[in-house]
Order: sequence, then C-alpha cells, then structure tokens
Amino acid sequence: MTDRLEVVFSPLTAATENVAVAFASDELALGSRLKDLNAKSGGAVLKAAEAGDFKGKAKSAIEILAPPKLDVTRLIVIGTGKAADLSDLDRTVLGGTALGHVLARKCASASFIAEIPDSSEKADLIAADVALGALLRHYSFKKYLTRKSTSDDSASNGPRDSLTRLVIHTADPDKARTTFLRHKAIADGVYFARDLVNEPANVLGPVEFAERVKDLERFGVEVEILDVPALEALKMGSLLSVGQGSVKPSRVAIMQWNGSRSKRARPICFVGKGVTFDTGGISIKPAAGMEDMKGDMGGAACVSGLMLTLAQRKANVNVVGLIGCVENMPSGSSVRPGDIVTSMSGQTIEVLNTDAEGRLVLADVLWYAQERFKPKLIVDLATLTGAIMVALGKDYAGVYCNDDRLYADLQNASAATGEKIWRMPLDKSFDKLIDSKNADVKNIGGRWGGACTAAAFLHRFVKDTPWAHIDVAGTAMDATRTDISQSWASGWGVRLLDKFVGDNHEKPEK
Repeated sequence: MTDRLEVVFSPLTAATENVAVAFASDELALGSRLKDLNAKSGGAVLKAAEAGDFKGKAKSAIEILAPPKLDVTRLIVIGTGKAADLSDLDRTVLGGTALGHVLARKCASASFIAEIPDSSEKADLIAADVALGALLRHYSFKKYLTRKSTSDDSASNGPRDSLTRLVIHTADPDKARTTFLRHKAIADGVYFARDLVNEPANVLGPVEFAERVKDLERFGVEVEILDVPALEALKMGSLLSVGQGSVKPSRVAIMQWNGSRSKRARPICFVGKGVTFDTGGISIKPAAGMEDMKGDMGGAACVSGLMLTLAQRKANVNVVGLIGCVENMPSGSSVRPGDIVTSMSGQTIEVLNTDAEGRLVLADVLWYAQERFKPKLIVDLATLTGAIMVALGKDYAGVYCNDDRLYADLQNASAATGEKIWRMPLDKSFDKLIDSKNADVKNIGGRWGGACTAAAFLHRFVKDTPWAHIDVAGTAMDATRTDISQSWASGWGVRLLDKFVGDNHEKPEK
C-alpha cells in the first residue's frame, strides 16, 4: 500500500513540531492554545493577521516564518469561517487545506492544533476529522519514480516527499485516537482504491487485480476468485466475450464481509466494473488519451476499497462486493461488431459496438449477484460512459435508480461526504432504443442519451431488487482536484458508500 503519513495524537499543552498549524474562526477568534502562542511570540499572530488583512474567513491563511520566541520554524493559521456552522465534511476539508499549506515547503514533521474557536463539537471529533482530511490530501502515487531528489518538484511530488509525521494536538488525545479508528479505515479504503486505479495496466491486469483483492482475506474478508472455466460453467457469455481478445484471462472476484450479528440478515451487494484496460476492442478508441483507460476499473476499485474499509472498522452488516475483471483488446479472437452473445440470464445480446463493453461485464455480474446472494439491494459502480460527463461534467456522478428510498439514502450520504451525485432518468423511452431485431437486446442505443441507454441496458438484468447504477466516468479518474484529493485517481465512492452503509444498514450497538 502507498506510504502512509504517521498520525499521532497529543495533548494541547504538548510542544509543537517544527511546523505548526492552528485555526482561527470568523472575525479572527483564536483558540486558547493559539492565544498562548500569540502571547508568547509578542503578538506576532495578530500583527501578521493585521498586515495580511486576515480575518479568519474560510480557507484563508497566513504564514509566519521563524516566529519570535516559538520553537517552530513556521506557524500557519488557517481560517475556518463561522465555526458553529462547520460540518464533519467541512472539518475534513479543513484538514486537507491545512496540509496543503504545510506541503508548500519541505518539512519532516508538522503539528495541527485541532482546536476550533467557538465550535460546539467534541474535541475528539474535530481532531479525527482534520486528521482524515490531512491523510487524504497527503496521498501520492510515486512507486515508479526512480529519481528521489530533483530540482523539479513536479517530478518527485515535491516537498511532500519529506513529510512523514503529523501530530494532532487536542484536548482529549485518548478519545481522539479511538474516534480516529473509523476515519483511518476510510482512508485505508480510499488509498487502496486510488492505488488500484493509478497502477499501469501492464502491472494490474485481471489476474493481478483479483490477487490484490485476495489479500483482503487478512482483514477478515472472505474472497473467492472465479477463473475462466468457472465463468464458462456459469454461462457468463456476456462478460467472457469482452476479454476473449486479450491474452490476459478474465476473472470475477467475490468479497464477502459477514459482520452482522444476525445470521439471517440479507446482504447488500456492491458490483464494480473492472476493465483493467479498454482499447475499445475492434471498435478501437482514438489514440489520444487512450492511456487513461488504465482507470476503466474505477468502479471495481471503489468496491474493493469499500470492502477494506468495512472490514477494517468491523462494520455490523453483511456486504458482498463483486467485481468483473477483464481486458478489452483487439485481436483475431476478439468479439466483433454484429456478434450475438448469450448472457448468464439467458438473454441474447447483439454487440454493435465493442467499446460499449462495461455493460456486458456488469450484466453477468449483476445477474450472478441476484441469483446467488438474494440481496436486499444492489449498487453498481462503473466508469461506463463519456456521455455522463457531457451531461454532468467531472464533479458529479450520475445515478440511475429503480427505488426512491434507495436514491434518497444515497443522496443523504452524498451530501454528508461531498461526493456528489445527480439522479438521471430511468425511463421506458430509453429502453425502447436498445431493442434489437436480431437478439433480445443490443448493447448501444444510438447517438443520443448514451448514459441513459447504458443504464436501460443494465436494468434489463435487474429483477425486482432495489438497484442503483452509479456512472463514475467523470469522478473516478482525472477528476477535479480538491483539498482532499490531489491524485489522478480519486478513490471516489468509498466515503460515500461507507456513509450510506453506516447510516442505513448497520444496527447500532446496544
């Protein structure tokens, strides 16, 4: 796993590291610890604030280099805005913002004074939230860089290379450590998902992807890998058709976390598209930008990261994660436009465009999930269509859902985590566009509404189960950079789905 920033919790009265970060709220309200530092430095904090017209507005900052009479090389003060209005997400973003200022210059260690003036929130939660934001911001993928020092910071990810330790100063460090355990589990899941998406396709093919998730067994996840003979026995002709042109054999990985105390509890199923590289097959993509198609398994990466998070925090719920891992390559054995394949459901599919391959993978895995596990609901995630980015850009994922309650629960989780979703129409008019004269269904529906016809296709393989399809083509890779995500691979969806599970499907402790 990617190198991790060490997070340590310490009392407010403890000495700071060589770089210190503190927070000031709207109208320049200072916490008790920052007031002490200001007094000790002869009023340097307030003098710098006045000189820089700093008034504590959200995300504003001042930096004091070599502050007098303080044992720090830098003191950074970050504005929070109105502290009473800060949500969990606001504090997490605050932690990412703060770490961004720390990383602007080289340092081996830093400290956050996790004291927000005028805030009614518990000290442990404030500390855990800002620590999570810092961890998410700190992530970088540099395992293949051989140059460890260079004058060009962009080549080595710059100053962040030197930061290894973060001390969080809080009024209740013991409680903060306990609260942080869940936050760390979330960070672990996001890191895992980001690592998977960032890996090049020559390193992470379908077999290697399955091997990576097999490693989750050490956290208590039951993992089963279905190879090609097993998939053939299950008659997954739709999924297998996508990978038949590649020398890399296809796989389906099934991850089970049985954390519910009730043995009769039906599981929730999460299904992910895991196309480890997508050339488009015979319907080959343009060369420009094709390198990004190593990330066409962002949905499967999210499901894998979620399973790690749930296992790490011992979630009181039964969850099954299923990922279909294939590589879509052109060759003499590739599926051709016009071919008709038979899915596990028995429905025949006319493949008119081999670049509409993700839906062929999901069709069989969705059916298998329903047949074997009889779940109470299914959520699938896939980097499915460029059309969703035309509709929503790169900040929102599109959601197609057959159940209003399920969508409402996902929307609430979205609002809480900042991983944005928008409901799209699952309408019968789109379903008509995928009717085929030669088979039960065709895999494309024409030029218009591409994301909607893709969802309509998937809907044909969903029974009466509550189901949501999340198109993450714009959010899983090369998404908009934020204060808590600076990576090409965002790990999008892990935090959203963990919140969704925790709020709606875990029974509280008695």
